[in-house]
Amino acid sequence: MADILILKMGSAMPSLARRRGDFEDYTSTGLGLPIEACTVVTPYLGETLPDPSRYSGIVLTGSDSMVTDQLDWSVTTRDWLITALSCNTRILGICYGHQLLAEALGGSIGWNPNGLEVGTISVRLTPEGRQLPLFSGLPDILRVQCYHSQSVLQLPEGTRILCENDHDAVQGFAWKDRAWGVQFHPEFDADIMRAYLLADRDELRDKGLNPESLLDECHESHHGPALLANFYRLACT
Repeated sequence: MADILILKMGSAMPSLARRRGDFEDYTSTGLGLPIEACTVVTPYLGETLPDPSRYSGIVLTGSDSMVTDQLDWSVTTRDWLITALSCNTRILGICYGHQLLAEALGGSIGWNPNGLEVGTISVRLTPEGRQLPLFSGLPDILRVQCYHSQSVLQLPEGTRILCENDHDAVQGFAWKDRAWGVQFHPEFDADIMRAYLLADRDELRDKGLNPESLLDECHESHHGPALLANFYRLACT
């Protein structure tokens, strides 16, 4: 069994957390592990970041913060990631974690010019993505859940785009053979996604989106959990 560190970069909304657990629970479930088998550290609450070389795999969760705010805990985590990237540790960044990983590698983050992307979406694997074990057993078009307004606007040098769609050109990237970021939420299922759509429906309308249509188009998919299971297998090797 691989030693997995989950860096909890934010929390689920309280009503959802009471019913379904929090980000670390969704993540460990997708990895195929009980939460007790993972180490969970919460940087945004000021918890000390451990020695990354102790872990076979590190997952950075999403957050309702923005990378561009350059919050102290986020900058500290970004700098810690630079050390983690020098270890023989597999790293997966999700949404906020994806963006922070890209920034640690020298990329730039900002508001997506296409605006908010939310709900069940489709992303296309690139030829590079189709060759990687992270997407083993998955089709060329993935159905996944997402919720983000910021994106990786400029990729770091030495990285490759793994998946994309018309809304966001960097839905996923890889650095060498041990660090990956995905803009979407592979740990979310349709129930979690619907909870956010219902809770934020007034805000979504204010931004010109139709929450009823988004709810109708929200569907379950095994693609996210399959990606997380693939990551765990990579961390075990």
